[in-house]
Amino acid sequence: FSGAYLADGSCAHPTIPGRVSPLLPANHVTMTKGTGLVHTAPAHGMEDYSVASHHQLPTDCLVDESGHFMEAAGPELKNKNVLEEGNEAVIKMLQAAGSLLKEEKYVHSYPYDWRTKKPMIIRASKQWFVNTADVKAAAQDVLKKVKFIPTSSVNRMLEMLDRRTFWCISRQRCWGVP
Repeated sequence: FSGAYLADGSCAHPTIPGRVSPLLPANHVTMTKGTGLVHTAPAHGMEDYSVASHHQLPTDCLVDESGHFMEAAGPELKNKNVLEEGNEAVIKMLQAAGSLLKEEKYVHSYPYDWRTKKPMIIRASKQWFVNTADVKAAAQDVLKKVKFIPTSSVNRMLEMLDRRTFWCISRQRCWGVP
């Protein structure tokens, strides 16, 4: 049957009793990229976040900064690493609820950290937005004190800062990017 048949429907959450999840259309789900009916984790990916935002859903994040389930995920998952014992716990919960149709090994295409070579979990985090003019002026003042090699690149950097319209101060990483 067509996926449109399921539009505006809902289903019971398989591991959180009493939680109902809406069935929503998503343009990123195609015949070549999925099964047509997939879970949505708004706090863990841009496509899912866009669908949730469009339908005004909350972006609850059940995973902490270290990759462990938080209390809101339930007592059976709390403090378990999502990429290790957390996976096994979810499978056992699905089996116990009679909600597991099939289990098979699958190599997921996680993004990998360029330094540790380990999978990264994308998760929503709070952002602090500040007055653009204040940040721009401070950044330009600081850049004027930096020694650029070649010296001609300072002008290109200052021009780029001048054209920037939005700023977000992010402290999500303690290291830089490659």
